Amino acid sequence: MTDMRAAPLDIHSPLDGSLVGWLPTATEQDVASAVLDAREAQAAWARVPAAERGAALRAAAAGLREQADNLATVVETETGRPFASAREGVLAGASTLEQYAELGPVHRGRTLLGGHDATDFMVPEPRGVVVALTPWNDPVAIACGLLGAALVTGNAVIHKPSERCPHTGLLLGQLLAEHFPAGVLQGLTGDGAVGALLAANPHVDVVAHVGGTATGRQILAATAATGAKALLENGGNDPLVVDAGVDPEWAADQAALGAFVNAGQLCTAVERIFVHEAVAEAFVAALCERARRWNEDPQPLVDTRHRESVHAHVAEAVADGAQVLVGGEVPEGDGAYYPATVLARCTPQMRVMREETFGPVAPVCVVPSFEEALALACVDEHGLAATVLTGSMAHAQQAWRALPVGTVKVNAVFGGAPGGAAQPRRASGTGFGYGPELLDEMTTTKVVHLGLPG
Repeated sequence: MTDMRAAPLDIHSPLDGSLVGWLPTATEQDVASAVLDAREAQAAWARVPAAERGAALRAAAAGLREQADNLATVVETETGRPFASAREGVLAGASTLEQYAELGPVHRGRTLLGGHDATDFMVPEPRGVVVALTPWNDPVAIACGLLGAALVTGNAVIHKPSERCPHTGLLLGQLLAEHFPAGVLQGLTGDGAVGALLAANPHVDVVAHVGGTATGRQILAATAATGAKALLENGGNDPLVVDAGVDPEWAADQAALGAFVNAGQLCTAVERIFVHEAVAEAFVAALCERARRWNEDPQPLVDTRHRESVHAHVAEAVADGAQVLVGGEVPEGDGAYYPATVLARCTPQMRVMREETFGPVAPVCVVPSFEEALALACVDEHGLAATVLTGSMAHAQQAWRALPVGTVKVNAVFGGAPGGAAQPRRASGTGFGYGPELLDEMTTTKVVHLGLPG
């Protein structure tokens, strides 16, 4: 990448293919200048009392709530996420900022028990310059988590949103940045080349990324060379296990929600289903009925390029022996629509079962026992999340202990207590991506011994 102005980002709406607009792509000099400005601004921001940093974040959250409708409209236009759902994401982002506004000032260190004539303690300090590389599928809520935790702990932040939603990222950054000193929160637009420049910059202290596994691995390589901390939530291939004895209608509701909500474009979406043969026939029939309902009010995928990827998984599965029961065809007309799809006769060897599809596809594999379903669910290079539907406490205990993932959900595909966190494993990433523990990720600990002079 050179300092010559790169080609702009042209964004077309997945709703109808119309041009949303274009934004400039940051150059190498833009990246270097942003990092330098952040480094200079961070020292003063770190000296601001934590309570005042929290107050700034609270004011930013209030401004975000005031502009929720406007920002949700931009999200819908760029990503195809329906307005009501997009607005929920904006408000979730504001709530996350408010959460960190409260948690930041009470983020504690520890005192140590040393000699009587000395004081020993451990104190958290900001890491410095944080780069936040955020995705398009929930662009406001996810960004607010990383930005909020980094800012309230005294870091300066450079935010690069996905090239699929740069207008969303730009507007979010403008709304938030006005509540912080110059240089503390900056935004850059561009594609993966800009993200690579940021990740490789030797003056960056943390690279926080939510997105694909391939990009995450590139970031790990870059930070290994610079010494920066990599905080990654990458792809997942989350299984759903349906045990014998469960209500197949209820199980189908859970499976459809997990596989089809937001057109399957969620990090913790249901990607592969293992159902006990005792309930398989009734479950699959009910799941097909739910898929047809979802298709009455379709949501597009983020763009036609992504739709091609999703359909390739389906077509390859069919070629390998899977049966399409609902959907499975690219619709005619404008936009990037793809129907909720149910695939039967799937095997664990199929790519649709081995890799993250990230679309509204529910591949079903019928198994003879809970033990086999659990064993197959455990076979994957990812380690993000998993769901088990069962009426057996013994099976629930067996499952949550066996599944090699950061989050296990029993009898609900989504949900959890407030303040929860998640720590992905293996190809799905490293570090806590949200929750109170994210404050620990954004800080480093200094141990101090205060002794008396001799």
